Amino acid sequence: MTLEQLKMLKQVAELGSLKSASEVLFKTQPAISQGIKQLESQLGLQLFNRQGYRLTLTGYGQQIYQCALSLLNEAEQMKQLATFLTAGNEASITLAIEASYDLKKILPVLEMTQNEFPHTQIILKQEYINGALEAVKSEQADIALTTIDNMTLESGHFEANKLYKGYLCNVAAPRFVDRHPTLTSVSELKDEYQIVVQDSGQSSQGINYSVQTGQRCWYVNDFSTKKTLIMSGIGWGRLPDYMIKDELAQNTLSALDIEDFNSRVALNYQAIKLQSRLLGPVATKLWQNLELVHVSE
Repeated sequence: MTLEQLKMLKQVAELGSLKSASEVLFKTQPAISQGIKQLESQLGLQLFNRQGYRLTLTGYGQQIYQCALSLLNEAEQMKQLATFLTAGNEASITLAIEASYDLKKILPVLEMTQNEFPHTQIILKQEYINGALEAVKSEQADIALTTIDNMTLESGHFEANKLYKGYLCNVAAPRFVDRHPTLTSVSELKDEYQIVVQDSGQSSQGINYSVQTGQRCWYVNDFSTKKTLIMSGIGWGRLPDYMIKDELAQNTLSALDIEDFNSRVALNYQAIKLQSRLLGPVATKLWQNLELVHVSE
């Protein structure tokens, strides 16, 4: 049994034909057919049903296929490990951070990493909404500090470490609030401007989160600009709790309590990495240090 045979098994099982598998593996159809037959002979099992138009796995074949995936994954990890061991520490690592995350909470971790690996550059990418998770998924970032829904987390594609709980709160300046002394419904704000941060992810382009139909909006690409516009009284919107703590205490901003609109959104921030991706030594150390950071709300 060889890794090449297992690769053939994987591609034929997933694509359903020798022709498609040959195009992916850059091998001839007879070579793939012969490789599969040799594997079946070595195992003493028929792995594929060959009566139909598409090749489908037998019951035994399905079990062998699952085992093959595990072996191929381990082989790929071994290959990556050898590459990293040969190359040594990374020249740079990238940390994608959802913009509502309070960066001050991990400054000690960043400082530890910098002191231990002074020759490795740490690149911090600020992303919005889905952008940080997408950066990890596309391997444009090693680790993300962001929120993730349970369904995505339970897919098995990601590994996560809990960091802390925060929230987004709908706020407005006093002069804005004075214009709506009896505010109870979000529909009363349609003619006001909701200040919205645009998603830096690609999967949800064109989707507006928590924006009612017909709502006037101003779009910005960072929370600092959003906060400035909201404090000026031009509009209203959600801001991270750590950014408005002092303003709420000083009454320069007021929380909007609207009966038919979720005015406060809880956020569970986590460190995220791909389950299948082997991190280099520096990123691994940073990940391990993040495991030690679990700050209560």
